[in-house]
Formats: sequence, structure tokens, C-alpha cells
Amino acid sequence: MWLSDSQKIGVGLTAFGGLFMLLGMILLFDAGLLAIGNLFFLAGITLLIGLQKTLGFFAQKSKIRGTVCFLGGICLVLIKWPITGMAIELFGFINLFGDFFPVIFSFLRKLPIIGSLFNLPFISKIVDRASSSSLPV
Repeated sequence: MWLSDSQKIGVGLTAFGGLFMLLGMILLFDAGLLAIGNLFFLAGITLLIGLQKTLGFFAQKSKIRGTVCFLGGICLVLIKWPITGMAIELFGFINLFGDFFPVIFSFLRKLPIIGSLFNLPFISKIVDRASSSSLPV
């Protein structure tokens, strides 16, 4: 399946969003980097799957608690409460995207270098436990 130009931009924005959030956490929860990362991530997801599907995903009745926590955490980061905002956002992220973790882990296990790391005995047990348990609370 080929990606359209807007989907390619969405993949890039999502990746940059993750990178900026990682840098923001490494640099002691820098609120500016975390805010830019959150905005890039949301814009990337929207371009990747489309506006209607994004709104439909976040508006599902079973995911409303995760949506409120995720968006509330983003708002807290934007008003310069980065540690509290990221903690609440992480809880919302796990509730929203926890169903995708088994698929992500199985994909990562097939990659050349990362896959060999994921198949190490100690890490393999953790990944198996994380992918088999129902993460959304």
C-alpha cells in the first residue's frame, strides 16, 4: 500500500513529535519542547489517518477516559505544568493506544537490530507480559 503525500507528512510529523517529546523529557521536562512534540504528534496522527477517523478514534465511548486524560495532559503541558501534564498524558496514552502494543511489539521483533534486542531472555519476558496483558485500565 502506498502512502499519499499528506500521509507521508503525517508520518514525519508524528516521528518529529515523538522526538521532541523525548528531547523534552531528557532536558528535564522542558515545557516548550514537550508542547511542540504534542502538537506535532496530534497533527501527524490527523494527517496520517484523516480528520474524521481521528475524531472518531478519540470520541469512542470506551476510550473517553483516555481521551480526556491525554488532551488534559497536553493542556497542562501547554500552560507550563510539564511533569504533571506528562504523567496524566502518559496514563491517557496507555488507555488510548494500549490495544496497539502487541502489534507494535510483534513488528519490532521482526526488525534486524531491534528484534534481536527484543528476543533477549530478560527483555523477551517483559515484552511478552506487556503484550499479553490488557494494558488499558
